[in-house]
Parts: sequence; structure tokens; C-alpha cells
Amino acid sequence: GKVPASSILASAPSDKNLDAWRELGCRTTHCNLEVLQESTLVFLATKPHVLPDVLQEIRPAVGSHHIIVSLVAGVTLQTLQRLLPAWTKVLRLMPNLPCVVQAGAMVFARGSGAGDEEAALLKSLLSSCGLCEEVPESYINIHTGLSGSGVAYVYLFAEALAEGAVKMGMPGGLASRIAAQTLLGAAKVMLETGEHPAKLRGDVCTPGGTTIHALHQLEKGALRATVMNAVEAATKRACDMAED
Repeated sequence: GKVPASSILASAPSDKNLDAWRELGCRTTHCNLEVLQESTLVFLATKPHVLPDVLQEIRPAVGSHHIIVSLVAGVTLQTLQRLLPAWTKVLRLMPNLPCVVQAGAMVFARGSGAGDEEAALLKSLLSSCGLCEEVPESYINIHTGLSGSGVAYVYLFAEALAEGAVKMGMPGGLASRIAAQTLLGAAKVMLETGEHPAKLRGDVCTPGGTTIHALHQLEKGALRATVMNAVEAATKRACDMAED
């Protein structure tokens, strides 16, 4: 809601990719250079192998007034600055899927040409899509392993929660809704209290109660170590993709 749809110009090779933008009331084009001519803040959201050609195309039109934000996985600020004019204001952004429901987790890093004003503008705009934090670029691959891929870990856990309830006799639809609300509520408590998750977990446990018996089973299944391994594996893969 911070920018009227009519102020947004989206470019893509085919109409298929532009239909969603038109439905939102945005203007569309098949010409990338037109976006540069009419916009100050430009988001690059291509596949990694497509980006070099796009940068070569737009490079002559990039001016000192432009702010270029890349959402492209694996492409470093160093590469972006090498393929664009040296003085270009470049930032690198990594969002995640829940941005589509304004509950995303995003991190961004700024290139050498981007200052506090550009960083503040990007953070202000993206705050409407969820949590947005500025970080060193080295954290971006970690964010991919933690949050970008982490959404899938949470869905797997939610599925397991619901299936456990189904096993005990609850209808599947109801179990899925309760599992989702449980995750939503737990996350909200973490964010609003700022408490460490270990402390909040302890608050739920009572001596000899249901929760500590359940947690014992999760510990026997090495849940924490497995999740830590998953974040590590996804982070390493993100680093490998950047090197490729």
C-alpha cells in the first residue's frame, strides 16, 4: 500500500509473466530499457543465468539517479558492480515465500555505491512485506538456509504435527488448521516478547506433564541436530551456487 500500482512498471519477455501485474493494476512492457527510463528504483528478478544479458542490455541506460536492487540468487554485489557502471547504487535483496502474505523475512546488503538513504528507502518499502533487516552480504546465503529454504522445513513440521493428530483420531482438515495456527502463535510470541525460544519452551513444560514427555521423543529423534544440519546443508548449497 506504500506505492500505487499505477506507479509500478513491470517488464518480462512474455505476456504470461505479466498477467499477474496487470491484474494488480500495474503497467507492463516487454522493454527493459523502458523501465529504466521511467523508474528510479529498479528491481532485477531474473533467473541467475539470464541476469548477465539483462545487465548488458540496461547498462547504457543506468544513471546516477537509479537504485538497482537484485533479487537474483547467487549473484554477488561484486559481480553486479562489475557488470554495471562502477558508481551504480546497487543493493542485493533476498526475500522468502511468505512475502506474498506480508509476513516475509528479508535481508539486504548494500554495494559500495549505495548509502544510508538508499538503504532506508528499501527497508521502508519492504517493511510492508514483513521483517526486513540490513546485513553483511556474507549473511545472505545463511538467510537462504535459515529462512528461504526454512519455510519448507516448517511446512514439513506442520505436516508431521497434523498427521500425528490424524493418527490419534482428529480429522485432517481440522488438524492442519490447528497446526498452522500453533506455528503462527508460537512465532508471534517469539517476536513480540523477544524471549529466547529455549525460555519459551521451558514455560510450556510442567513437571511430569504432556509437553516434557513429547519433547523427550523429539530429542531422541535428534530434531535439533537434524534441523541444524538442514540449515547448514542449504547454506552450503547457496554458497556453491554463487561460485557456479
